[in-house]
Amino acid sequence: MSAKVWLVGAGPGDPELLTLKAVRALGEAEVVLIDDLVNHALLEHCPRARVVHVGKRGGCRSTPQDFIHRLMLRYSRQGKCVVRLKGGDPCIFGRGGEEAQWLRARGVAVELVNGITAGLAGATRCDIPLTLRGVARGVTLVTAHTQDDSSLNWQALAQSGTTLVIYMGVAKLADIREQLLKGGLAAKTPVAMIENASLPEQRECRCTLEAMHDAALHFQLQSPAILVIGKVAAAANIEDAPENLLVQLA
Repeated sequence: MSAKVWLVGAGPGDPELLTLKAVRALGEAEVVLIDDLVNHALLEHCPRARVVHVGKRGGCRSTPQDFIHRLMLRYSRQGKCVVRLKGGDPCIFGRGGEEAQWLRARGVAVELVNGITAGLAGATRCDIPLTLRGVARGVTLVTAHTQDDSSLNWQALAQSGTTLVIYMGVAKLADIREQLLKGGLAAKTPVAMIENASLPEQRECRCTLEAMHDAALHFQLQSPAILVIGKVAAAANIEDAPENLLVQLA
């Protein structure tokens, strides 16, 4: 595993959700570049590695991406096994794709290791199935934060018929609500706002789309949090028969 960069998904926070492949990569690592939201309990799997903190978090001072690129390149060219440890999954809003491309263009061997993404883990912890036969035919993962501040096609999202899972949306709740209502999504559409997905301090707030912004203020919702928008967000628990849930949500 020497002279290689592993882009590893650390999962949403619960240490038990780490994959066996991720544990193996950490055990062989000589250098670990760790993101800000990664649970530090995972570092027990890499006792011999040098740990470098390269925090990146919305609204806070962050390590420049170019600096992270060059750190990975430098250590790999020293013949070291490097793990870039990212929250969630490296290829779901984690810049894993662009980091892999940048390194491979410079002759560095790269392997991506999946992690469980917060949208899935948080919803499951709340007994919300993101897809459910007869209720939700699919799921769409989007981020409300874009590098160039461009707007999503909210009308298409509102009319997709899928469960919407929105990352990095806490600061834009009022705009998300307005755009989805304008796009045709029903005001009474169920919403679950989930803070600190999978961690012991996870909190959830259930409401409707029209009440989402006011409910978040009352709940004092804070980042990191994900939004689950769609009929499945009203599920009491995953053990409900699909037929009963469909009647309940109709």
